[in-house]
Amino acid sequence: MLKRVFLLAMTFGVIVTSLGTTNAFAEDHWISFAGGDGPGQGKHVVLVGGDEEYRSEESLPQLAKILSKYHGFKCTVLFAVNQETGEINPDINNNIPGLESLKNADLMIIATRFRNLPDDQMQHVVDYIESGRPVIGLRTATHAFNIPAGKKFSKYSWNTDDKTYSQGFGRQVLGETWISHHGNHGSQSTRGIFAKGQESNPILRGIKDGAIWGPTDVYGVRLPLPGDSTPLVLGQVVQGMKPNDPAVEGDKNNPMMPVAWTKSYKSSSGKTARVFTTTMGSSTDLENEAVRRLLVNATFWSVGLEDKITDNLKDDIIGDYKPSPFKFGGYIKGKKPADYAK
Repeated sequence: MLKRVFLLAMTFGVIVTSLGTTNAFAEDHWISFAGGDGPGQGKHVVLVGGDEEYRSEESLPQLAKILSKYHGFKCTVLFAVNQETGEINPDINNNIPGLESLKNADLMIIATRFRNLPDDQMQHVVDYIESGRPVIGLRTATHAFNIPAGKKFSKYSWNTDDKTYSQGFGRQVLGETWISHHGNHGSQSTRGIFAKGQESNPILRGIKDGAIWGPTDVYGVRLPLPGDSTPLVLGQVVQGMKPNDPAVEGDKNNPMMPVAWTKSYKSSSGKTARVFTTTMGSSTDLENEAVRRLLVNATFWSVGLEDKITDNLKDDIIGDYKPSPFKFGGYIKGKKPADYAK
């Protein structure tokens, strides 16, 4: 009997590994963490990666492990995959297998950049967005899609000229599209300062003002942000690439750009979704404990569990996490999704 089960598992390409008290399941092109005890038990988070620079293929599996092991969420992580080799390749912008998992998701966390997905894959994303379920956008998700005019879903593109959906998914759903590098890319890092009046916001619970830091630079946004957007964290442009480096003097920090905010999105179904956006979230940003805590808190808030956010929610790194520096072409060649399930 055991031999038969093993052969069936091999036939369908399923690999099962142990992750502490959490089972990690690796399909050919994506990975899943089963979840278990915790406030998130019974809720499914789908994390969608695919960016050429900020290593979402490394950050999203780590975030999924934290949400699953410590807080009970079932998590599915999707990657940009080379169809021929099965290897992760963020430079391939038209293939993210497994998006059908969004059908039963309670939350989508997206960290893509300039994707031009085929209609059948993009349909799953659009169906999710328009269902009125919550969304978390990380870093380059402000410019998640780059879909040419004339294609079925071109209005979701970061630079669409569709006047009914100006500047696409980024502006309409998350609150901003790609604007600029406000800090100097690669030489000026980001320190998170609480927006005035937001000190008691549940998403900031358990985080000290100024503790959020990441080596990625502050993105520019247009002020004020649209609709009911509420800035939570402002990005202080830091002179260097260390957490204790002083702030840049002058106009760069006057005013400071929001780097984390909440808003709502009213879908075509008439339902209103909770949205959290941060222009931080690279794999190296996740080395900072306060950044990890921000994302854990935002997950709880997004699915309506803000009353479960305590001062001591766990966000410790799981496993051997050594993120690659952000740069184009910097992904680790030859990796398959199963490699990030360990």
